[in-house]
Amino acid sequence: MERGDLPLEESIRLFEEGMSLSAVCKEHLDQAEGKVQILMKQRDGSMKAEPFPPQK
Repeated sequence: MERGDLPLEESIRLFEEGMSLSAVCKEHLDQAEGKVQILMKQRDGSMKAEPFPPQK
């Protein structure tokens, strides 16, 4: 697309496909982030699952 050798219609189709794939990937990452947990060691030596803090 960046080379400019594709017809406009094909460039638009590829752009739309890329945006769609990007949205799907973001959805999968958001779902995975919700499932990720960090094990935190407690004072008594036991392990406790805690939610993974989201990145900003």
